[in-house]
Amino acid sequence: MALGRCLRFSSVVPRLLWNYSQRPGGVPVPRERSSVSTLVNTRSASTSRPLLRGFCTSPPSACVSYDQLKQILAEEKAVVIDVREPWELREYGFIPGSLNVPLAQVNTALQLGPDEFKEKYGGEMPQQCDMVVFTCLAGVRSKTAVDTATSLGYKDVQNYAGGWQDWVKNEQNK
Repeated sequence: MALGRCLRFSSVVPRLLWNYSQRPGGVPVPRERSSVSTLVNTRSASTSRPLLRGFCTSPPSACVSYDQLKQILAEEKAVVIDVREPWELREYGFIPGSLNVPLAQVNTALQLGPDEFKEKYGGEMPQQCDMVVFTCLAGVRSKTAVDTATSLGYKDVQNYAGGWQDWVKNEQNK
């Protein structure tokens, strides 16, 4: 019974040790890290050792400028997803060529099947290797969507930090 309790925490201990370094005097200090590995309960066919799975704690995302977004849309190089609520798009407007997936639905939407996604949101579902650009009103909600997509395994996720406000300002200046 005691052995079962120890084994239950065996995947937690390496992560705890990884998160802290020792200060002189034995005081633990949290440290920054860009990626960690955790133990997974699956076992390799050739060995009886657990396999390691890596994940990144800080998503490798970049911000997209207005000019970059215009080029991406013109060349159809990415799926652009606006995470505002539908009433906001009706009231203020939207970026032509973008899909509307409200922030509260991003997690489940990116886990749907391609046909179901197309039926519900009216566009092609991005694959995990596709470039995806998230936008909103001013870049706050789209950053949350970037984090969500990254946690789901999307590799090339971008944030249009200026959002709708920046889009309108630049479109009016042209």
